[in-house]
Amino acid sequence: MTTTTASTASLASVTLEVADPGATRRFLTAFGVDAYVDVRASEAQSTGFRGFTLALTVSQPATVDGFLAAAVDAGATVLKPGAKSLWGYGGVVQAPDGTLWKVATSAKKDTGPATREIDEMVLLLGVEDVKTTKQFYVDRGLTVARSFGGKYTEFASAGTGTVKLALYKRRALAKDVGVPADGSGSHRIALGSTADSFTDPDGFAWEATTSPTATP
Repeated sequence: MTTTTASTASLASVTLEVADPGATRRFLTAFGVDAYVDVRASEAQSTGFRGFTLALTVSQPATVDGFLAAAVDAGATVLKPGAKSLWGYGGVVQAPDGTLWKVATSAKKDTGPATREIDEMVLLLGVEDVKTTKQFYVDRGLTVARSFGGKYTEFASAGTGTVKLALYKRRALAKDVGVPADGSGSHRIALGSTADSFTDPDGFAWEATTSPTATP
């Protein structure tokens, strides 16, 4: 039986592992997300889908378009241009370092001028078995905020301005952002834990830290 390590465990930081930290920092600043994500150098091998995406939720379509345009101007590649859907409006880009970013809103119409405000940022981990991985995290003290059976789980965040953690089926996540689900090697991401260090069932590594993600 697995023992819970801490009742307040949560995601404290997100660190992208990249070949050129300076270039990635410049991209993150231009994109407008540098306050949420850390960067460090890594030469770890990685091919195909890395198993995660970072998603920004904003207030309206014009703001989505503004973020997508800023990403493209900074060197990102469009995977899915901004478009309406049943749930709202959104698009997907891939940063020069390979990270996949989704920007979306539940609103289908603009109610004012575009802003550069982010309402929420979510780290979506693509996992093989959502229920199993959810229980793994619950056993380590994370609190479930929302859960939809074996399809999706979202955990409570560490506070305003931090990145929220969620689980999604790997193939469904890849399809959502418009890439093949196949991939191997390093995930190229490290997660900061408010409790102990560990690796989850899908190989995502957590490192003990006391420094939460900066508030923008």
